[in-house]
Amino acid sequence: QLQLVESGGGLVQPGGSLRLSCAAFGFTLDYYAIGWFRQAPGKEREGVSCISRSGGSTVYADSVKGRFTISRDNAKNTVYLQMNSLKPEATAVYSCAARYVCSDADYEYDYWGQGTQVTVSP
Repeated sequence: QLQLVESGGGLVQPGGSLRLSCAAFGFTLDYYAIGWFRQAPGKEREGVSCISRSGGSTVYADSVKGRFTISRDNAKNTVYLQMNSLKPEATAVYSCAARYVCSDADYEYDYWGQGTQVTVSP
């Protein structure tokens, strides 16, 4: 069974940090670009970041540039999203998704995780 499993979410104060993980089970992440998306209550899902299969190319939403860092460890079949200087507006369910190449369009991704909740609040 092909699965992506996110972890690392939680409650953090503004200005704090979290590191999200996206682990693959049943398939090898080497062949996939991985995107991180988030969806806040009452809002549409938006792309946060994406990393190419090799890890040599990364993209970020303007709202997180300079604060979030995406990386991957193919030996561990895992992709990470380091989130620093978190703001309350980052509160959302964060999900990772796999596709051959990065895309802004969430509907183009082939596999999705179940999501992990991130809450930024005093």
